Amino acid sequence: MLFQLPTIGRAEERALGRIEDLRTELRHYVAEPRRWSGMLRRTALARAIQGSNSIEGYRVDLDDALAAVEGDEPLDAQSETWAAVVGYRNAMTYVLQLANDPHFSLDGTLLRSLHFMMTGYDLRRKPGRWRTGPIYVRDDATGETVYEGPDAEDVPALIGELVADLNRDGGGASVILRAAMAHLNLVMIHPYSDGNGRMARGLQTLILAREGILAPQFSSVEEYLGANTDAYYAVLAEVGGGRWRPDRDARPWLRFMLTAHFRQATTLLRRVRQAEALWVRLDEVAIRAGLPERTVAALYEAACGRRLRRSSYLAIAEPPVSEAVATRDLRALVDAKLIEARGEKRGRFYVATEELARLRDRSRPARSELDADPFAPAPGETLF
Repeated sequence: MLFQLPTIGRAEERALGRIEDLRTELRHYVAEPRRWSGMLRRTALARAIQGSNSIEGYRVDLDDALAAVEGDEPLDAQSETWAAVVGYRNAMTYVLQLANDPHFSLDGTLLRSLHFMMTGYDLRRKPGRWRTGPIYVRDDATGETVYEGPDAEDVPALIGELVADLNRDGGGASVILRAAMAHLNLVMIHPYSDGNGRMARGLQTLILAREGILAPQFSSVEEYLGANTDAYYAVLAEVGGGRWRPDRDARPWLRFMLTAHFRQATTLLRRVRQAEALWVRLDEVAIRAGLPERTVAALYEAACGRRLRRSSYLAIAEPPVSEAVATRDLRALVDAKLIEARGEKRGRFYVATEELARLRDRSRPARSELDADPFAPAPGETLF
């Protein structure tokens, strides 16, 4: 027996409707090719990698998460943290490849393969294998055991049940709810010696990406979970009840995940509005400075507060440029006093000047209604 999807009430239906409204607007922005949309996809993937790994204590800044996405070297991350980030990047890249694969098949072997990609940097973690003994989750602050997984001999059958459930049509349930329940069940089964949380979050993203409700890079809520780790752990503890008890009510978890989707969608919508406004302003700056149109990508990267390297410019330039052209373009941006060079030789990177930073600030949209609670009723409305 697995945790079951509870009966969906009017409050949850309302929240789902509000999430769909946001995603409809997001689709309007990202469905058609825009010069800035590829940059947002790249950053969204980096933020998901950053967020999911931060929950496990592997913390990198966004610049290093972007370096992982691009296959570049880190600026700051240490060896084990970098190995964890690269492993997660490999697994998520594969998830994105599977998003529209007509030969896709979800089974236990795929789950074990994704786990190997995530944790294969350390064979002590038994990557790609189900655990063979008991497992406990402890509170690092108190040393207290807060959760005990089911017996190891039950794991293969429970995973088989989970896979069979996911391969059914879902009975008309929203993919957001089905993906959330898959996340909950995998993390509660705790089938691996390590990496269970990362795998559960990756499985949720895979299910969402396969549905095609948004571009796969925009389907994940891992960034939100990384920013709200305490609340994430608290709701898992509430629903889990200290041990494998799939008869418990999963409604608190679903409401938490619906809020996560709503908050992530509002954040994405705010970012696409800012990206569009900022790109227009940067286009005007480049024209006034007599710079090639392709350099707007470099200006955008720096204006967003990231450390721009020649290697990252080579990764984002459209159309692609040679190393010599990239070096010349970056020098022209420095001469135009739009970016500033820091560091020497291989360690050199570029940051925005104050003028560029002011453009970013002027492009930020108002937060206003985007911060509303997905479960809050409209004036005079009763939810139950």
